[in-house]
Amino acid sequence: MDDLLRYPAIDPTNFDLIVIGTGLPESVIAAAASSAGKTVLHLDPNPFYGSHFSSLSLTDLADLLQSHSSPSPSPSPAYNVHDDLVVLDLVSRPLYSSVEISNFSPEVLEQHSRKFNVDVAGPRVFFCADKSIDLVLKSGASQYLEFKSIDASFVGDGKGAFLSVPDTRSAIFKDTSLGLTEKNRLMRFFKRVQGHLAGEEDARIPEEDLESPFVDFLEKMGLPPRIKSSILYAIAMVNYDQEGVCKDVLETKDGIDRLALYNASVGRFQNALGAMIYPIYGQGELPQAFCRRAAVKGCLYVLRMSVAALLAEKDSGCYKGVRLASGQDITSNKLVMDPSFTVLLPPSSSPSHSVQESLRLLTLGDDRGKVARGICVTGSSLKPDISNLLLVYPPRSLFPEQVMAIRVLQIGSSLAVCPSGLFVLYISALCSDIEEGKKLLHLAMDALFRLPVSGNPENDATVQNETAEGGSVAQSENAEAVKPTILWSALYIQDLTTGQVGSINSAPMPDGNLNYSDTLEATVKLFHEIYPNEEFFPETSSAENSDDDNGLSLET
Repeated sequence: MDDLLRYPAIDPTNFDLIVIGTGLPESVIAAAASSAGKTVLHLDPNPFYGSHFSSLSLTDLADLLQSHSSPSPSPSPAYNVHDDLVVLDLVSRPLYSSVEISNFSPEVLEQHSRKFNVDVAGPRVFFCADKSIDLVLKSGASQYLEFKSIDASFVGDGKGAFLSVPDTRSAIFKDTSLGLTEKNRLMRFFKRVQGHLAGEEDARIPEEDLESPFVDFLEKMGLPPRIKSSILYAIAMVNYDQEGVCKDVLETKDGIDRLALYNASVGRFQNALGAMIYPIYGQGELPQAFCRRAAVKGCLYVLRMSVAALLAEKDSGCYKGVRLASGQDITSNKLVMDPSFTVLLPPSSSPSHSVQESLRLLTLGDDRGKVARGICVTGSSLKPDISNLLLVYPPRSLFPEQVMAIRVLQIGSSLAVCPSGLFVLYISALCSDIEEGKKLLHLAMDALFRLPVSGNPENDATVQNETAEGGSVAQSENAEAVKPTILWSALYIQDLTTGQVGSINSAPMPDGNLNYSDTLEATVKLFHEIYPNEEFFPETSSAENSDDDNGLSLET
């Protein structure tokens, strides 16, 4: 508190919008509102940008997960009235659970902990042609970001084999695991889809097929199980098992749209080998880029500043402002909060009925299930000649009852997320409860990694493999067959929340998807709810906001 009291008072004391937390949705809204000419105050209790979308050192990641995995001490609910305003305490709620952090090589990692930029919300990539890239270009955030290509995509069979995803004509021809008949059927399928998208009459897919499950259409096209699995889970990125009783059936028309996005992503940028790219220094660069755009447009930033309470009108319960931990009151017309925060309700006998009803809406849960996440640091690559890759375990590939796809993203040191010679791997899967999530993570890890045998990973054969980064240490004779050894891991279950819209708005948590499409769609919707008459990042002729492909920096 003494440090907070030494903060200079914020001036002015009234803003059009106050944003609490610098997660991606909050940062995009701050930048969009600033671009629309609104006065914005952006606060964050953390000393870093990004909140649940940040990229952190191993130590800071562990601290974040632990701090958000248990309820913070809450003051007793009060009903304080001052100058016709109700003072409502703001408290944090736990959004992570079952946090397991293991360090199998403290002597190796301790000296390098600060050299990691580890994503809290991984695995995550950008498809080169999706709306998130268009937004990065349109907003001007691209000038603060650099990307590199994800070099390859694979489907795991649960028996140790990684099968290449046949996502392009050249990939189909080069895939020696496919027979001639399979290649011909797959080529006919892609040609049919391309013809349908181009409006060719003889290739048009009937309406009844477009409204049927995508898995049925793939079966109708004569595609074998392995090819169907690759298309569904590694190209269309379906989360749930599409065979039998399915929680979320993908219709053919939506599956075709996802194929079109994937196909348009391949080759959009000259230096990208495939459909996906990843930001240098980690996903946490994305919210920082939007914060920089907001600052250029006049947004005021204050880190390490907590908000102690919200201010509401005594009679109506309508939001009026915030009380900072420093004691200063700041007013605004609108508020957007990090999903970690919620309002502590006062005793039911204190405020009027209308105030109680207004406050009750602020504390309603909007949980939409959970996502299991795992982060592992290894001393060698899953594929000795590839640094940055995506691996998908389709449903039922690891055990018969597996109904969710499991995704694994490996990133090497060429993307500045870890020291040279090491690799960071992100694992995720949707889950209905903690036990299911932990089981999915552990089974994926068992299939991919092994623990150090001697307790000294520097002497382990898998750590001594020559890495795809160009390491000079000796390579084992059977590098393909040896699993990478885990040096460090963090496993946790994250709650999925979709955010809330009202006089006080709450941003969504990171979802369970591989890309940002749904998160950004929800963010755009939230912005229009707040400012229905404002354009979301108005077009500009300024060269700084170039919206062509050359506005994106993509390294080889």
